Amino acid sequence: MKYYAVIDTNVFISALLSKRADAATVRVLNAVLDGIIIPLYHEEILTEYEEVLHRSKFHFKDETIQLVINAVKQYGVEVFPQPTGEVLVDMDDLIFYEVAMEKQDNDAYLVTDNQKHYPSRHFIVTPTEMMEIIEKK
Repeated sequence: MKYYAVIDTNVFISALLSKRADAATVRVLNAVLDGIIIPLYHEEILTEYEEVLHRSKFHFKDETIQLVINAVKQYGVEVFPQPTGEVLVDMDDLIFYEVAMEKQDNDAYLVTDNQKHYPSRHFIVTPTEMMEIIEKK
């Protein structure tokens, strides 16, 4: 089974920083690379991935960053969401929320470690919750 999901930048950061192959964030990244999670994205999301992953404090190699971004583009679906009018704690996160909202007909998820940045919705899940959903099927 395949799952549509918007992956928040913090999930990729945690996955790339993790030393544990069994970490939920690493498993989410692997599910994207294995075609189990179909990433949903918008150009604004790709721009954020590019900007944030290149921050010097993370010390990520350019090849690693490009692998993630290319996987999202190659295996993912570009979405052009309608405005929701939602007001979030961090309005930079709005595009992630709106892309997930746009694909609710496809049971899309928003995978994030910053749930407090978003309204409480059934489709906004942590990496651990996303992996539990996948493993239950």
